[in-house]
Amino acid sequence: MMRTTRLEAFSDGVIAILITIMVLELRMPEGGNVAALRTVWPTFCAYVLSFVYLGIYWNNHHHLFHVVEHVSGGILWANLHLLFWLSLVPFVTSWMGDHPHDSLPTLIYGVVLLCAAISFTILVHVIIYVQGPHSKLRAAVGRDFKGNISMVIYVAALLSTFVQHRIAWALYALVALIWLVPDRRIERVL
Repeated sequence: MMRTTRLEAFSDGVIAILITIMVLELRMPEGGNVAALRTVWPTFCAYVLSFVYLGIYWNNHHHLFHVVEHVSGGILWANLHLLFWLSLVPFVTSWMGDHPHDSLPTLIYGVVLLCAAISFTILVHVIIYVQGPHSKLRAAVGRDFKGNISMVIYVAALLSTFVQHRIAWALYALVALIWLVPDRRIERVL
């Protein structure tokens, strides 16, 4: 049986690289005044939101693997599935930030966030399956209200892009606020 250390180190490295890519894609304002800042403000806001999201995933991934005793092939693939969706965050962040008045980039940003949430849920379910019905993680996760409500809000955000994409930005921020306080369910079980 494989231990979790390599998977955790690899995942930490990928998330660190994604954050680095995002910050390197930030452009400097063309001037030294407030008007120049307005031109990069949407991109900066998208960066902050995405940084928070990647931080949330890193934090919850860290907590998640505190209750994982060994890693199976299924867990490795489920983790890679999550990392795939997270790896798209710099691309959609840049696109949404550079085109703040267009609905499609905001929609695709939400699709990536929704798919990342789904893939994290899949990862949790694969771990529970591997550990068995009496696993600590199963006891910790319970009905996963925060995870489920987040996916509902993502779907609402996606639908709102057809009406007013700024609503979607607000809903994406709402989900981030919901998860800003680390998920304490795993800590309680430990």
